[in-house]
Amino acid sequence: MKQRFCMVKIARSSFEAHLVRNVRSFSSLSIMLAGVLSLAMVVPVHSAAPKSKPNVLFISTDDLNLDLGTYGHPKVKTPHLDRLASRGVKFDLAYCQFPLCNPSRVSMLTGLRPDTARVHTLETNFRSTVPDAVTLPQLFRQNGYFTARVGKIFHYGVPREIGTAGKDDPISWDVAINPIGRDKTEEDKLHVLTRGTGSTLGFAMAWLEMDGTDEEQTDGRGVTETIKLLEQAAKSDKPFFIGMGFYRPHTPFVATEKWFEMYPKEEVQLPSSHPDDLKDVPDISLHIRPANYGLDESGLRDCIRGYWASVSFIDDQVGRLLQALERLKLADNTIVVFFSDHGFLLGEHGQWQKQLLFDEANRVPLIVYAPGAKGNGKSSPRPVELLDVYPTLKELCRLPDPPQKIEGRSLVPLLNKPTGSFKPAVFSQVTRSLGKNKRMMGYSARTERWRYTEWGPDGSEGRELYDHKSDPREFVNLANNPAQAKVVAEMRKHLETVRVPGDQK
Repeated sequence: MKQRFCMVKIARSSFEAHLVRNVRSFSSLSIMLAGVLSLAMVVPVHSAAPKSKPNVLFISTDDLNLDLGTYGHPKVKTPHLDRLASRGVKFDLAYCQFPLCNPSRVSMLTGLRPDTARVHTLETNFRSTVPDAVTLPQLFRQNGYFTARVGKIFHYGVPREIGTAGKDDPISWDVAINPIGRDKTEEDKLHVLTRGTGSTLGFAMAWLEMDGTDEEQTDGRGVTETIKLLEQAAKSDKPFFIGMGFYRPHTPFVATEKWFEMYPKEEVQLPSSHPDDLKDVPDISLHIRPANYGLDESGLRDCIRGYWASVSFIDDQVGRLLQALERLKLADNTIVVFFSDHGFLLGEHGQWQKQLLFDEANRVPLIVYAPGAKGNGKSSPRPVELLDVYPTLKELCRLPDPPQKIEGRSLVPLLNKPTGSFKPAVFSQVTRSLGKNKRMMGYSARTERWRYTEWGPDGSEGRELYDHKSDPREFVNLANNPAQAKVVAEMRKHLETVRVPGDQK
C-alpha cells in the first residue's frame, strides 16, 4: 500500500521562515526526523532550561467521554489508563469550557474562557482574536523547553484534515508531525449510516472494523513517531514538552478487528431512558433531530460498539507511550497529562456527539501524574476545568506568567490533597444558531451536586436544573420547581461570574 506524506515542521525563533519537509514514506521520515531533531537539540533556540525541570507528556484525545474502566464503566476495557489513574490523580468531575473541538482546545491552550478568546466556532483561528496570547506549549518553548506535537493538539477537522497541519499554531512548536494512516486513506470502506448534522464525515454516524495492524492506523503511527521523539529527547540536556494528539474516538469510529471482537454486538446496550425525559427540557437544548437521527437499534449498536472499540484501541496506544517513558528512564521526571477536549453522547436523551449542555457532553476524563505529588493514587471529587491545566503545568514547571491573564486555577493543591477545597462551580457554554450570522449562547454551571443551565439572556429561552445526587442521568428538570428556587438563585449567581451580557455573539 502506498504511504501518504507526513509533514514535519521545525520552527526556530532565529529564523522568520520555517523549515518544512514533505516526506513520502515513514521510513524516510524516521531518518529525516532523527537528523533534524539532532540539529534542534544541539542548536539552542531559546535560553537553556536546566534538565532538573520536569518534562511534560501531554496526551489529548478527541471526543472521549467517561466510558473508561477507571471511571467505572462496566464493559469498556482500558487497563493502561486504569494504571495511569492508579499512579496519578484522577479528576472525577472535570469539565470542558465548550463542547466543540476548536473552542475547547483554544480555551485550554490559551488559558482563556471562550468568551475572552472570542472563539465559539470550528472556523475561528484564535490568532485573529487574541493574536498576542502565549499558548501553553509556546510558554514552554520560550523558556528553554524542546516542544513537539504529533497529531491533533490544536484543532483539526476530523477526518477531513488528517495528514495536514489543520489549525495548528506553528510558533508553539520546534517540531510538528502530521501522521496519516489507513483509517484515512481507506475511507471508502466506511459504513456510513448518516452524515448527521453536517455534510462531511466529521459529524457522521459511521464505523469500520479494519483488518491489518494498529500501527497502520493514524493514531498508531502517531504514537510510533512520538516514541521516536521521546528517544531523541532522552539523549538531550533540554527538558521537553511533547504533545501526542489522538484523533479517535472521534467519528468515524474505526479500529482493527481485535478491538471490535472485545464488544460483541449482542452485548451492547443502548443508554437507559425515561418515558418523560424530554417533556420538561427546553427545545433549544436539543441538537439532534429526530432523536437518534431516526436510526434503528441495530445501527445504533454498531456505532456504540465502534466507539468502544476505538476507546480500547486508544488505551492500548497510551500503554505504548507509558512503556516508552519507563524504558527510557523518563517516568520519574515526566509529568503526564491525559484528557479529552470534551465529552460525547451515545444516545442519552436521544442525542449524539457534542454541542450540548447535558453532562455527558461536557464532562471529560482528566488524569494528571506529577512525580512526587502527595495525592498520587487517589481521585479528586472536586469540580475542575480544562482551563486549569495551563496554570497547573506552569506552576509545576516553574515558568513565568504569560502576557494574557490566565482564567484557570492551578490544580497543584488538589494534586497534593485531592479532597481539599477548590472552586465553588465550573462552567461550560455552547451556541445555537439564530440565522443571519446570529447566535444565542447557553451557559451551564456545575457544582458537586447541581447542574444549572440558562439559554438566552436571563434564561429567556429556557432553564434546566438537575440534582446529580438523585438524578445523575439528568432526567428530571427542576428549574421551575418552587422547592428549588433557592438553589436556582445560587446557581444563577455562579453563572453571573462568567457570563458575558447579552445573548448574541
